[in-house]
Order: sequence, then C-alpha cells, then structure tokens
Amino acid sequence: MSPRAALQVPPADPLRALSRSLLRLSEQAQHVAPQDLLRQAMQTLQSLVPFDSAWWGEVSAGEAGAEGETQAAPRNWLHGSIGLARGFADEWNALAAVDDFALQSMRRLGQVIRERDVVGVLPEDPQVVAFSERHGLYHCMALTAELPHSGLLFFVSVYRPQTRTEFTDAETVLFGEFVLHLLQHWHHRLQRLQNDSPRRPWDSFALAQPTGELLFAGLRISQALRAAHPEWAGTHLPPAVVQALPGAPCNLVLGRACRLRLEPCGPLVALSIASRQHKQALAPRELSVAMLYAQGQSHKDIAATLGLTPATVRTYLRTAYAALGVRNKLELVAALRNA
Repeated sequence: MSPRAALQVPPADPLRALSRSLLRLSEQAQHVAPQDLLRQAMQTLQSLVPFDSAWWGEVSAGEAGAEGETQAAPRNWLHGSIGLARGFADEWNALAAVDDFALQSMRRLGQVIRERDVVGVLPEDPQVVAFSERHGLYHCMALTAELPHSGLLFFVSVYRPQTRTEFTDAETVLFGEFVLHLLQHWHHRLQRLQNDSPRRPWDSFALAQPTGELLFAGLRISQALRAAHPEWAGTHLPPAVVQALPGAPCNLVLGRACRLRLEPCGPLVALSIASRQHKQALAPRELSVAMLYAQGQSHKDIAATLGLTPATVRTYLRTAYAALGVRNKLELVAALRNA
C-alpha cells in the first residue's frame, strides 16, 4: 500500500487523520533528503486537507523606511509550489505591498487565516483581484511564522478555485497543527545541517543544491545576493555563484565588499558571509605552522622546526585554511598579514 493510500481515512475521524499525517511527517523528517522534504510534506498535507494549489517558502515582512521614505514592501526570497505557474513569486513580489491577505498573515504570526478573515475589511486592490483570478486563488488559507534567527518568515499557503468549497473550520485546525509541526521539523533539520558546516549566524547562512537551487537562506545573505545581482529573483542562486559551487571549499567575492565562503555540507553546499568578525582564532601550533608555510618553508622543514610529523603539519594547515577562509598560499599570506 502506498503512503498516500495509507492516509485515506474517513473524514468523520479528523483526529485519526491528523495523527497519521503527523506520524508520516515525522518519518519524512528523519529519512527524506532535505531538498525533497518540504515538497513531500506538502503532499502529505494535501492528503489531510485537500487543496488544488499551494505555495510555501521564506518571506521578509518589509521594514519601515527612514523618515519621509516609503515602507519597504514584503518580499519572497525562495519558495516551492504545487499547481502554480513558474512566475508566481515574481508576480506576487510586484504587488506584495497591497496584498491584504498576505499582510494580515504576516501580522498574525502562528495563526491560520482564511480569505473570510480579510475580505470586507478593506476594498481589494484591483491588482490583487486580477492576480487571484489569473491563478485560481479563490479560497485561501495560510499560516506564517518566524523562522528562528534567520531574519525571515516561513509561510505555507493553500488554495482552492471558486468551483470548490471553502476551507472548513475543522480543516483550518488540521492545517494549523500540521504546518506548525512542519516548521519545527524543518528548523531542526536545518540546525543539523548547519552543525555540519562552519558555524555562522543564521541570517548570514544559506544551503543550496549543487545545481544552485536554494533550500534555505537567511535575510542578510539574501540581501547581499540581491545587492550584487539586482536581477536575482530568489530560489535559484545567481549564475556566477552557481559556477563557483563545484569548487567548494572556496571563497567567492560578492559585489564590492562582501565575500562568501562555500563549504561542502553532505550532498549540499553551505554558503556563508565571511568576515573578520566570523574568522576563527588559530591555536598557537596552527598559527606557527601557517606562518612558517607562508614564509616559504616546506612541510618537511616545518615538521623539523616544530618537532612534528609532516602529516601533522598538513593537518594543521588544513585547519588553518578553513578557519581563515583561504584556499591557497597567496590568500593565506594576505589573511595572516591582515589578522
């Protein structure tokens, strides 16, 4: 029996349906590859609360500008979807500032909202009406919550067309419970992945597939990518960054003042903003080895000088390279000079 068939239970037994769905979600969180986890989880949700299309990902809520300036609009940074057009996120970014449904969801973090909670409060903007009609977004339900320490919000939105019934109160409860569990599982999975890479602040950290598809990105690194590549639309890394991924571990200069550190992270690549503040201090022996190597001494000469084996010298050098974020002797010399 397929997992999807196993979830088919009588609608009169919602607690049993929720229990089975959460068990399935827990199993997915442990065994499904991180790049596939959210999509498979959404398919499990679709068996619990049927929908025709869905959208999920990371969004910034927008920030108040300086005095006299317009408030920055919300922005989607990366996403996945079921049953929606490829350019859906770009279209939404263009009208995010007037999408009352999305704005209400961002103001009521951790709560499920439906279109009935918004319709009638304010007249709908014509752009939003046209957007909804174009994509069949008639019955809507969403939950937005903080993605801890990332500077961004995690959201899940599901939709039904006008020909289907609206989401019921019972479905609202099931949806809310499932999405909050999904967020917890996703955050824990990201924590484990981050622990496998150099420790960086969450807002300056990202994870991507070798093809450039983003799984996670914090606000600061997203803004840096956008500043260096104004045409960048999110979800897939800019081509210049994608070209550098096979060379990980390595550094990549992003724009004029930002440098990215790329590190293998299992089958993925971890990206982080490298800075002096984030450099790890070298242990005395590591520093001694690095300085002698930078001065032109060979592994054998360094080993004889410090009473080490050549293999230990190589180990200390690898550690120094990783801690300083360098990839060759020229970069090592520069890093030691500026330390």
